[in-house]
Amino acid sequence: MKQGSHNHVKFSSAIYFSTPVWTAECPMFINPMLKLTDRYLKKSRKKILQKALKERDKQLNAKLDDFATSNHSESFSGDPQAKEFVDFCGQRSYEFLDWCGFDLRNHSLHFTECWVQEFSHKGGGHHNTHTHWNQHVSGFFFLKCSEKTSMPVLHDPRPGALMTKLPQKDATKITFSNEAVHYNVKPGTMVIIPGYTPHQYPVDMGLEPFRFVHWNIQAVPSTISKLTSMGKDENNK
Repeated sequence: MKQGSHNHVKFSSAIYFSTPVWTAECPMFINPMLKLTDRYLKKSRKKILQKALKERDKQLNAKLDDFATSNHSESFSGDPQAKEFVDFCGQRSYEFLDWCGFDLRNHSLHFTECWVQEFSHKGGGHHNTHTHWNQHVSGFFFLKCSEKTSMPVLHDPRPGALMTKLPQKDATKITFSNEAVHYNVKPGTMVIIPGYTPHQYPVDMGLEPFRFVHWNIQAVPSTISKLTSMGKDENNK
């Protein structure tokens, strides 16, 4: 492109439509949540996983055991032993949406799910890229992980940006050209994202344990909500 005589013109910059991500270290919940999730994972293996694995082994005519599995518990958001953790996640999720600029005065926040996942110790556990439809907040709390395990990968949620993708100058740096961001987490790390954010967990090699809690939250109009509100604390209204 031909250079003209207007190189002196300076443009201002602004950032719009970015994807907010909150992270924090919350080690105070590691031990109580390990104890609670042990119970839910044991229940899940007994009721769901073992039956599914036997059926898979039968169909494939091979003994694969739990290779490549991701053990997924039932929701425990209503468990009294999880109340302190659930209340904390709910309050932080409210603050997250408030910080994003949303007016929540006529809404209340409700957990739609809160469960624990653990990848197989034999390796192969993973989650393909997905979103949680109709959820306003998604969150993760990591209980067992290391630099040798899988990790959360967040993807650009803007379809238009993906359709016009160009090569990156330096893939080792996080810039506006990134299509995905890999998060290095440790036990106690909490991540909060908008529910529309695509995310995945790459294949885990089974070298070390990988366990995390995942939750989804909806902001429901107060006029139609019949669930237990866990939004803004009464003292802060």
